[in-house]
Amino acid sequence: MENALREHRERHGLSQRELAERLDVTRQTVNAVEGDRYDPSVELVFKLAAFFEVSVEELFTPAVDLDATVSDLD
Repeated sequence: MENALREHRERHGLSQRELAERLDVTRQTVNAVEGDRYDPSVELVFKLAAFFEVSVEELFTPAVDLDATVSDLD
C-alpha cells in the first residue's frame, strides 16, 4: 500500500516520535508505515486520517499491479 504519511507528518512539523506519541503507537510503527514495510491496521488508518483531517484515500492508495489485473481478465 502506498501512502503519503511522511508528507502529511512533515507538513505538520512533526517528528516520527511526536506523531507516534499522539497516536499511541511506537516510532518504529510510524517509520515502517512511512517506508511501506508495514500495512497499518484499519484502526490506525482511520486514526491517521482523523488526526490529519484528510480522507483515508488521501493518505493511502493500494499498490495495484495493472499488468497482473489485466492478465487476470483474459
